Amino acid sequence: MKKVLLVTGGSRGIGAQTALLAAAQGWTVAVNYAHNERAAQEVVNQILAQKGHALAIQADLMDPLQIESLFERVDQELGTLSGLVNNAGIVDQSQRVDEYSHERLTRMMNMNVVAPFLCAKEAVKRMSQAHGGKGGVIVNVSSVAARLGGASQYVDYAASKAALDALTIGLSKEVARENIRVNSVSPGLIDTEIHASGGLPNRIRDLSPQLPFGRAGTATEVAQAICWLLSESASYCSGTILDVSGAR
Repeated sequence: MKKVLLVTGGSRGIGAQTALLAAAQGWTVAVNYAHNERAAQEVVNQILAQKGHALAIQADLMDPLQIESLFERVDQELGTLSGLVNNAGIVDQSQRVDEYSHERLTRMMNMNVVAPFLCAKEAVKRMSQAHGGKGGVIVNVSSVAARLGGASQYVDYAASKAALDALTIGLSKEVARENIRVNSVSPGLIDTEIHASGGLPNRIRDLSPQLPFGRAGTATEVAQAICWLLSESASYCSGTILDVSGAR
């Protein structure tokens, strides 16, 4: 049976590696991107070169109407959705809470909390047996920041990921009898571009010696955990928050 997966923020980092690995495991993949069409198309081209099936779809997840359009395009161009990876997210400049602006907090929560909720809503409407679907899997990409707190740097980011964990736990119970599994992966320090976007391009270099393994994780290592949760090998896992943090 054809398996259709949507990966939000699939043009780089963890999202891109998840799309590539999932395609190699037989998923037809919708690679969502907000702005970087070239990067998203490169991911799709790599999948096509390996005889897989994929499509890049632009949608800014800060806009609820674009979220709806994204899912409609997946329906029309790829078929019935059976998997969602809520990967898209942002981080901001390193600041203390008493320096945050309302604009910063609104942007953070809209992107890291509201958008995944709305994507989960659209996925459930398509997967749930209560809506005539055949079931499916949702994997949210959280962070160990949810339990570490991000003090003096990213408390807002940490709080947004804690909210994502709450979504995972609550939704998993809500839809368990509708044949939908909902899980999270919780990465530690991972070598991706997100650190530079938050104003700390040397964060990996600076913190790696302090980590239990002496190194940061890779996007591929996180993608492997995500794809395991997507697979039938994880058929009795739901409401699970899987740390991929190197003992951090």
